[in-house]
Amino acid sequence: MEHKQPPVQLGGVTCGRPHRGRVITSLGLAGQGLEGEITSSLENLTFLRTLNLSENSFSGRLPPLGRLGKLEVLDLSRNSLRDAIPDGIANCSSLRILDLSDNSLVGELHLKLGLISDFSVLNLYQNRLTGTIPPSLGNMTHLEELYLGNNSLSGSIPAELGKLSNLSILFLDKNSLSGGIPQSLLNLSSLRHLVLGHNKLGGVLLPNIGDALPNLRWLILHDNSLVGELHPKLGLLSGLSALDLHGNRLRGTIPPSLDNMTHLKVLGLENNSLSGSIPAELGKLSNLSILSLGKNRLSGGIPRYLGNLQQLRWMELDNNNLRGKIPVTLGNLQQLRLMDFSHSNLSGKIPRTLGNLQQLIMMNLSNNNLRGKIPVTLGNLQQLTLMDLSHNNLSGKIPRTLGNLQQLMWMDLNNNNLRGKIPRTLGNLQQLSSMDLSHNNLEGDIPSNLGDLGLLYHLDLSDNKLKGIIP
Repeated sequence: MEHKQPPVQLGGVTCGRPHRGRVITSLGLAGQGLEGEITSSLENLTFLRTLNLSENSFSGRLPPLGRLGKLEVLDLSRNSLRDAIPDGIANCSSLRILDLSDNSLVGELHLKLGLISDFSVLNLYQNRLTGTIPPSLGNMTHLEELYLGNNSLSGSIPAELGKLSNLSILFLDKNSLSGGIPQSLLNLSSLRHLVLGHNKLGGVLLPNIGDALPNLRWLILHDNSLVGELHPKLGLLSGLSALDLHGNRLRGTIPPSLDNMTHLKVLGLENNSLSGSIPAELGKLSNLSILSLGKNRLSGGIPRYLGNLQQLRWMELDNNNLRGKIPVTLGNLQQLRLMDFSHSNLSGKIPRTLGNLQQLIMMNLSNNNLRGKIPVTLGNLQQLTLMDLSHNNLSGKIPRTLGNLQQLMWMDLNNNNLRGKIPRTLGNLQQLSSMDLSHNNLEGDIPSNLGDLGLLYHLDLSDNKLKGIIP
């Protein structure tokens, strides 16, 4: 009886035994610090099924691949290869996974790529590829993941991509693609990640996307020229974790139906022309980490229900037409790192509860109509690196407690109605690089210990009532 011998594995090399002797079927040398050119003798390994040379420092040209008809997995990602993708790759008819991402490949995508119908993953992300996306890619009916982002591709998105019924991931971001989003993409019911950001796409955001793509998890369309309104049916994407539409030309209101996206972590709608109020329903998005609504035409008050967003780390409402007070409930946002409410027409006092935001790194409340005193509780913000309260109507004294902000690098309180002396405690801010207290009613001597702030490069105390000598 003849006993079959198992494959032999030696340091990333797997050998099989098809007929006589042994042949190499797998070569895995990822992350070994290898450099130089990849040898052309690889084409002699005609029984090779897996070739993984990723995460090395290989440069020069791609190895010849035309004779590797049994190759199923080719991973040369994260190297420094500089070459065009050879048309001979179409001879690798068994290829299922091709990953050439994170290199410096040039030239155009060859039409013959579409002849490899068994592809499940095609990853050419972050290269220097030019030209258009071949419609023949629509022939890859087994394709599950397609990454062509971060190149220099132009032209329109082929409608033929709508034939890829098994596609779950589509990355075409950071190119120069133009035209509209093809209606045919709504045929991709298995799609989970649709990433088309940072292109030149126009037209409307497909209104029935919520109906057609029920499995969608990422919808990333930022930095394009999309127009029209946000359709209420967007709320049907209940499994969505990231919705990023910032930097377009969208108008109309924010649909309250977005509260159905209970898994949403990122909501990026800034830098559009959205109007109306901020829906109180957004306070139901308990998993939300990033809320960016700045640079729109939003009006009304900040809903107090936003204080329910316990996972929120980033909150941008700047450059809108908001009114009313900052809700005291925002002091409940214990995970908040950034708060930007600048240029938003807010009034009233700064809530003392903001001193509870122990993780806050950046606070920008500038260019509003805030009044009253600066809360002493802001001295509790031990992680704060930027505080900008400038261009308001704040009065009273600068709290001594601000000297506790040991991480503070930027303090801007200019153009208010602050009075009294500059606290000596500000001399404790050893990380401070910029301090602007100009255009107030400060008086008395300049504290001598401000001269001990070794990192301070910008100090503006002009237009006050200070006296004495300059330290």
